[in-house]
Amino acid sequence: MSRYGQSMSGEIDRVNVKEVDAIVRFIRDTVNGAKSDGVVVGLSGGLDSAVVTKLCVDAIGPERVLNLFMPSVVTPPSDYVLTMELSKKWGTEYKVVDVQPAINTFTGMLFTSVEAPLEKGNISARCRMTVLYNRAKKMNYLVVGTANKSEFMMGYFTKFGDGASDIVPIIDLYKTQVKQLAGMIGVPKEIIDKVPTAGLWEGQTDEEEMGISYQNLDVVLDNIVKMKDDEISLLTGVSEKKISEIRVQVKAMEHKRRPALRPDIGLNV
Repeated sequence: MSRYGQSMSGEIDRVNVKEVDAIVRFIRDTVNGAKSDGVVVGLSGGLDSAVVTKLCVDAIGPERVLNLFMPSVVTPPSDYVLTMELSKKWGTEYKVVDVQPAINTFTGMLFTSVEAPLEKGNISARCRMTVLYNRAKKMNYLVVGTANKSEFMMGYFTKFGDGASDIVPIIDLYKTQVKQLAGMIGVPKEIIDKVPTAGLWEGQTDEEEMGISYQNLDVVLDNIVKMKDDEISLLTGVSEKKISEIRVQVKAMEHKRRPALRPDIGLNV
């Protein structure tokens, strides 16, 4: 069984305290090793950013953690209150930066006659990452990413948007494991039970967009290199057609998980 693997019961391994401690130590060692004064985390009101914020607080202390809340026109008003309360609870610095003006400028400049929600979502994600890196540079902070393994394998992120960061503490954890970890480190139940959404356009939810629950997706992802489609289908109840689609998606999104390709021409670069 792999470190963060899946048992024959069709369930993903649970995260233990030792592994959580290793993530906290990784954050502390990386930040201190880079001689950074702290970290900046985009706090959205969702599970992943809340978990990453709390891990950073545990690793280097709240006084070295800056949370940026970056709303747009599709951000629910309740997220303002939720993120502010989280920051207050954990003692982090909290700033609000409205990214809608930047989104409007870029969409007005780049849109063709056909408006596409995905295109607008990508622009939103890249505007937010510009804000994070701008603030990090000014403060000698590192940008901490909030991507999990499920999203990473599926390519469910914007390249050079929410996929950009200096460190990614939970990248080795599936979404269901992040949810379990959240309960271990004191993330409020309200956030743990919240419907996952990237918040890039109105009404968007992760599971509806992908056409599968994270519970099933994580087991499929953990087994696609070890089992055949029919075996995974028996294990999960997910159709072989959907499993095949996931295989194709993971392969197609490989370019988003890798650094830019470059030729090997023999120079010592």
